[in-house]
Amino acid sequence: MAHAYRTTPFYKERLEAAGLDPKGRITVKQWEKIPLLRREDIQKAGKTLHSAKVPPSHGKIGGIFTSGSTGKPIHALRTRLFMFFFDSITLRDHYWQGFDVTKKLAAIRSSKKGDAPYPDGGKGHWGNITGATPGAGNAVTLNLLCTAKEQVDWLQRQNPEYILTLPSNFRQLAEYCLENKIKLPNLRKGQTISEAVSPAVRDICREAWGVELCDIYSAREAGYLALQCPDHGHYHAQSEVTMVEVLNDEGKACEPGEMGRVVVTPLHNFAMPLLRYDIGDYAEAGEDCPCGRGLPVLKRVIGREQGMLVLRSGEKVTTLLGSGDIKKFLGLAPVRQYQFVQKDLETIEVRLAAKRKIKKKEEDSIKEWLTAKYGCPFTVTFVYLDEIEKGPSGKYNDFICEVKT
Repeated sequence: MAHAYRTTPFYKERLEAAGLDPKGRITVKQWEKIPLLRREDIQKAGKTLHSAKVPPSHGKIGGIFTSGSTGKPIHALRTRLFMFFFDSITLRDHYWQGFDVTKKLAAIRSSKKGDAPYPDGGKGHWGNITGATPGAGNAVTLNLLCTAKEQVDWLQRQNPEYILTLPSNFRQLAEYCLENKIKLPNLRKGQTISEAVSPAVRDICREAWGVELCDIYSAREAGYLALQCPDHGHYHAQSEVTMVEVLNDEGKACEPGEMGRVVVTPLHNFAMPLLRYDIGDYAEAGEDCPCGRGLPVLKRVIGREQGMLVLRSGEKVTTLLGSGDIKKFLGLAPVRQYQFVQKDLETIEVRLAAKRKIKKKEEDSIKEWLTAKYGCPFTVTFVYLDEIEKGPSGKYNDFICEVKT
C-alpha cells in the first residue's frame, strides 16, 4: 500500500481522498476504507496505475491483456518476481494434486487463430518450473475452437494421462465420448481453468472416463487466487501470493456459508498494484478445513457476476445448475447445447441447438422448468441456432445476464 501511494498517481489521489495515511501498519478498519477497484477504474486510469519506481530486484516487466470475457478487457503489467511466485503456486498445485509430471499432459486452452490447429496440434510444456525438471513428460496442445469430434480424435491419438481445459469444453468432450462409446484409457485426471466448474461437469467426467476434476481459480491480471483442496471439494485461497476477500453487500467479510463478491489484492506485483480489486466473481466463504494446510477456504466459486440472475427486487441469485437440474432439463427436449440470456428483469431468452425441431409442448415444458427453477415467472423467448458460439476467449457461459445493475 505504501509503495502504491508513493509511486502511482492513481493511488496517491485515491488513498488521500479516502483519508488514509499509508505510513506504517494499518488496521482492518483502515483497510476497509480503501475503495474497491473495478475494471472500469483500471481502464480509465491507464498508465496512472503504473508504478514510476519498481524495485530493480523484481526483474523485467511484461504486459498482458485479459481475455475480455467480461466485455471489459484490460492491460496489466507483471514483474518477473510476480511470475516467480506464479510458477511456485503452479508447482504447489502439481504436488497437491499428485500429478506425475513424467507423463503426458494435453492442454486444450488457446483460442488464438492458427495456434495448435487440428489435426496435429502443437507442443506445450508442464510449466516454466515443472517443465524444466529433468524427466518431465511431454505436453501437447490443441486449439480450443476445434470441434468436439476433432478434439476427441486428437486425444485418442495422443492418449494422455492428464487433460487441461475449460469446464464447458470438458462437458462437450464427455458428452461426445458417451454418445460414441469412446474411452480414453490412459486418462488419470482432468484439470479445469477459466470458468466455474459445476457438480454436473464433474459427474459427467466420472461417467465418461472414471476420472476426477481438479480446479484452478486464477486471473491473468491477478495470478493465482485459490487451488482446489486435494482432500475435499472446496478451495484454499493462496494467501502467500494474493489476499482474497469475500464481501457481502455492506462491504464486510462474509461468514462461512454466505455468498459474496470476490475482492483480491496481489501481494507481489509492484509494477501495477491492484488494491482491493473487485474481480467480478462471486464465491461462498467456507469453514476452516481439517486438512491441516491452514489456508482460508472458499466453499465454492460461483463465477462471474454477469452469470447471476437479477430478480425484480434487485436481488442477485446464482444460476449454477446442479446435475439433477441439467438431467431434468435435457429430459424435456432433444437439446445438444443451450444458453440462457436474461435480457431484462422480466425476460429470459433461451438459445438452443437441438437435435431436431423443438415442439410447442416441449417449449412450454422448458418455460415451466425455468419458472420452477428460479422461483418467479419470466417471459421466455426461444432462439434456435446450429451451434452456440463461444465467447471471444473461447469460453462458454450457459447463463448470461444483460441486465445493467
